[in-house]
Amino acid sequence: MSFQFEHSNSTWVRYSEYEWKEATDGRLYLTPCADAQPDLYDPLKEYRQLVLDALCIGRLCMKEDQNDEEIQAEIKAFAEKYGLFGLMTALPTTASFMDYEAVYLPKNQLVRKETMSTEEYLSLFFPFDKLDLVKRGVESLWNIEGDIKMMALAMTMSNAPMAVNMCFQRQYAESYEWMKQAFKDWAFNATTVFFYYNDYDNLNEDTKQIMRESIKAFGGNAPTYHIALLEHPTLIWDFHSLLLGIQMMLSFMLTDEHNPLRLCKQCMKPFIASRPSAIFCSPRCKNQYNVYKNRAKDKDE
Repeated sequence: MSFQFEHSNSTWVRYSEYEWKEATDGRLYLTPCADAQPDLYDPLKEYRQLVLDALCIGRLCMKEDQNDEEIQAEIKAFAEKYGLFGLMTALPTTASFMDYEAVYLPKNQLVRKETMSTEEYLSLFFPFDKLDLVKRGVESLWNIEGDIKMMALAMTMSNAPMAVNMCFQRQYAESYEWMKQAFKDWAFNATTVFFYYNDYDNLNEDTKQIMRESIKAFGGNAPTYHIALLEHPTLIWDFHSLLLGIQMMLSFMLTDEHNPLRLCKQCMKPFIASRPSAIFCSPRCKNQYNVYKNRAKDKDE
């Protein structure tokens, strides 16, 4: 699948350190630390590890005996490696929602309302310190004077929609429950693909149809792109949210015929198959599976 991203590029922002903070309503949020430093990077340069890390956390979130402290530690480490999801710009019909009088939302698991005022919607992602923002109809005035780092970041990302730029500010925060749900959804879909093909002959048609419908629902707002004439023609993906970027990368990896994304048949850990027929993440797992299988066979005999 390397050709998909070989001459591609994208830009996202991660901070050097994040912290969990509880809002007045009791909800837990992940937000950059006050003295954390922003860093621009290209998530496509490490997309395989990015997706694998996301799926590992998702598998953790799917456990019946899940430990919230362990999950929170993993999500925090993920954010410090890749940044927050940009949920604020992933959910609406457009990342340029600041150019409209209200925010319009397609059906999703996180926000039930189909329409919200801009102020109400922004409050979901700025539960602690509000931005110096004035909104009148379709016009918005945002003042970031006084914070040189934030001003420099906003200027660097000036071609991005205003809301995307707002996602990169220190005041921005994302709900633990919402982040956890996103990780869980990715892992659920990867698991569905695994069991659909692994257990195909043992599944009845109703179960197969349910699994097909489940995967069909896996999607969201499609990212846009443009071509830049750099050292060579380069495809620039405008994700406008890391969440949609991960979703697109995961989709490509699940449908890759040569080096597909798989779950190990022994330990269920996600891995990139070196060949289409690979079903184990390591020789150790293959040996453990064969030993267990032989023991079960001897017991039956």
